[in-house]
Amino acid sequence: MKMASHWTYATWFTLLRIYAGLFWLVHGIPKFIHPERFMPPNGFMLKMVQDAASSQSGPYHDFLAGVVIPNAGLFAELDRLGEVLTGVALLLGFFTRFAGFTGCFLAFNYMAAQGELSHLETIGTLDGAAFVLSFMMLAVPAGRVAGIDALFARPRVKVPATPRVTPEFVDEPPPHSPPPSS
Repeated sequence: MKMASHWTYATWFTLLRIYAGLFWLVHGIPKFIHPERFMPPNGFMLKMVQDAASSQSGPYHDFLAGVVIPNAGLFAELDRLGEVLTGVALLLGFFTRFAGFTGCFLAFNYMAAQGELSHLETIGTLDGAAFVLSFMMLAVPAGRVAGIDALFARPRVKVPATPRVTPEFVDEPPPHSPPPSS
């Protein structure tokens, strides 16, 4: 059975990278277009974090209640900026692995805020899908095909070909017999 070429895999990962970029942009751009729906004090970001803090316990609750809620404006700005920049970076294939890490970080925090980390069904949620897509972009160099990362990739060093050795047979004269003794 013949394996697919690396270009086949690269093409599929490029399509996934573009899809992941569009995914993050579709979720981030509306937060800039309609900031009143997302940004504090009346947007859903603060309400979502308050609900998450009231339903959580432990260190993540302490982080939400003690750090995020008092600085909700800053965290809302970081959230929408993170989504849009992650989407643009993945779409363009620029700093793809860092964008994949950022996407994982965002999705992980969304799942933690909703208390979904303790359920196996988490992978079936939208945030779980965003995490998996982003993790794939973190794990593989998906920006090196049809992306800006390809311009900065180290060139492959070509190993000089070793010359081919061919056996050669040379006729040799028969060994000399010793001269006759006198």
